[in-house]
Amino acid sequence: MTQDTLIAVIGGSGIYDIDGLDDASWTSVTSPWGAPSDQILTGRLNGVKMAFLPRHGRGHVHSPTDVPYRANIDALKRLGATDVISVSACGSFREAMAPGDFVIVDQFIDRTFARDKSFFSSGCVAHVSVAHPTCPRLGDACEAAARAAGINVHRGGTYLAMEGPQFSSVAESKIYREVWGCDVIGMTNMPEAKLAREAELCYASIAMVTDYDSWHPDHGAVDIAEIIATLHGNSDKARSLVKGLPARLGAERTACPHGCDRALDNAIMTAPDKRDPELLAKLDAVAGRVLG
Repeated sequence: MTQDTLIAVIGGSGIYDIDGLDDASWTSVTSPWGAPSDQILTGRLNGVKMAFLPRHGRGHVHSPTDVPYRANIDALKRLGATDVISVSACGSFREAMAPGDFVIVDQFIDRTFARDKSFFSSGCVAHVSVAHPTCPRLGDACEAAARAAGINVHRGGTYLAMEGPQFSSVAESKIYREVWGCDVIGMTNMPEAKLAREAELCYASIAMVTDYDSWHPDHGAVDIAEIIATLHGNSDKARSLVKGLPARLGAERTACPHGCDRALDNAIMTAPDKRDPELLAKLDAVAGRVLG
């Protein structure tokens, strides 16, 4: 069974739109989980349906903690998204992952604590595996598109998600790097990746390195001016990468070979007669496949 591909891009700091869309328009999507970060830019790129959501809103109005993650993922699901590409700025814990490089993340450590992390709760309890939180098929497409665009890209890495909005202390940075073995650090991929999995969406994370956090003896503390300068260059690279995705993912797709689109199979624990009707109504897009 096939379905139309709809590639949804969630843009991070410095990326507030994408270029070259045919029939482009900003669309308002209503979600029972609140208002998304912004309207969603929809259109087609080389014949493939595309959607773009600026994570922080145009003008960067949402802090990492205040991004409406549940509304964003729900809104993309309602639009018919099949594949979600997350693009975000990050710091690096590895000398080889230098500012200007991209990292296709495959693991996360979640250190956030002030965010709603699940669509499910009392009244409809579900436990979804995020052992492998990103989709290798999407990762392959992102890697190929990055290399074709001439981007220095690293395949695989662990992303430490911190609450923010402040950057790390030197002590924290050294722990994340030397003790926990993390590769990059950012503030926005959690709970985004967890929610995408609950919504049965294939998800890939592209971390754009802007700095060396605060561990590096030759670079000192994070410098906002340097980050902004690197962001501008990274934004151009990210747009080039996105333009290469439709050809690699195609206008139609079959079931995900890694099961991302079937993540809710056997996940819902609450007995049918004990489920909260109000919560079920809010889950109509995210879990409609299994809730009927």
